[in-house]
Amino acid sequence: MTVLITGASRGIGAALADCYRARGEQVIGTGRSAAAQVQLDVTQPAGHVKMAEALGDRAIDLLICNAGIYLDKGHDLDSGYGADLWAHSFATNVTGVFLAIQALLPNLRRAQGAKIAIISSQMGSSERAPGGSYIYRASKAAALNLGRNLATDLKAEGIAVGIYHPGWVQTDMGGDAAAITAEDSARGLMARFDALDLAHTGCFETWDGHAHPL
Repeated sequence: MTVLITGASRGIGAALADCYRARGEQVIGTGRSAAAQVQLDVTQPAGHVKMAEALGDRAIDLLICNAGIYLDKGHDLDSGYGADLWAHSFATNVTGVFLAIQALLPNLRRAQGAKIAIISSQMGSSERAPGGSYIYRASKAAALNLGRNLATDLKAEGIAVGIYHPGWVQTDMGGDAAAITAEDSARGLMARFDALDLAHTGCFETWDGHAHPL
């Protein structure tokens, strides 16, 4: 199986890459730095085109859209949430997801029973609204909506799409006080991805296997 993971240079993405390699899968990991296996800034359309060209006709069995940013943590409603943060967050967390999927559709179509996993967050749930972090919440809600609609459009082609909350993870984004390690999250997510099929396409699930309220 060939797995392509965006944002694989650190955090959950790096943990997923390590776990899949340990299982013997072929892993293609992207990152923004020159040291990444495949250099990709998901906000740049040309980068997606270049990545797809480099892959040629190689089949991708699982695409994990993991790259994401959280720029508005702790912002004040009266003075925070600048327009530039909205633009950059949506370019990464939403448009970047779509561009990756769009660019790699030919590769996904070459696989038998390909899957797309979108890492969203419980903070994107419309039913869970404790306030604050408006930009991140809105972008992850958009990623959830994107995934559910892609699931409808791609089902006829045999491509399943799942959307996932990775847990509160001990990463640069989640902080040291978070509940689980990146390895715990990765192992749980891998089990979710393994179970994903057309009967469950469009699902929104937690890393540990629970259906999440939309």
